[in-house]
Amino acid sequence: MNYGLFPFFHFAFLYGLLEAPVMPPNLKVDTVRYKVFISGKSGVGKSALAARLTGLEIPNLHYETTGMETSVVFWPVKLRETGRVLFFHFQLWDCGENVMRRFDHMLPSCKEHVDAILFLFSFTDHGSFEDISNQMSRLTDPSDRVVRLVVGTKFDLFMHTDVTESEIAVFQEVLGAPVFRVGGDVSNGLGEIAPLLNALAENLWHQDCANASYNSPLPSTYPEDTGPEVIV
Repeated sequence: MNYGLFPFFHFAFLYGLLEAPVMPPNLKVDTVRYKVFISGKSGVGKSALAARLTGLEIPNLHYETTGMETSVVFWPVKLRETGRVLFFHFQLWDCGENVMRRFDHMLPSCKEHVDAILFLFSFTDHGSFEDISNQMSRLTDPSDRVVRLVVGTKFDLFMHTDVTESEIAVFQEVLGAPVFRVGGDVSNGLGEIAPLLNALAENLWHQDCANASYNSPLPSTYPEDTGPEVIV
């Protein structure tokens, strides 16, 4: 992977394998770090989403996550007004549903110092969609300063979908935020995950600006910005 090309690549590594992408010594790029918890019923594709976001191979067979798994994604953004380049360091936390039920300390560990929660449901499991509201009320309070995003998985299995577009539309209207869609076995590559990572970065940056009680330019995330920039 050529780290000199920006922003067409996102940088994803197993936690602890590499602290940060290698950048030219003359280029100063600050890193902002966030903890992201992936929540959802068993079988909705939490581990598959984490693998997809980190550029890893998606397992062919489903298995219940036996503990807590963490992985890291580096996502480059550029502030619109200042042109400042930042690396968003997303530490993804994934924990099996049955494990959280068996061990009381698992859920508090996932929620501790969390900055964002991805609430997952599967388009092939209507029960997982109905459970999203319960998850939100159980894991967050209105006063919590936590970014909440909803992701529908297995969107490519349209022949087996159990959640209608009208239900999604109503849910989005009530939530006031979009529902992101990702596939199961079929991947559209970076074009599929970029909108989710872009939204995660922008919402977290906006939240930090609000918490700091001052106005700051929002990040302009690629590829929606004016075009690629080559760092040499």
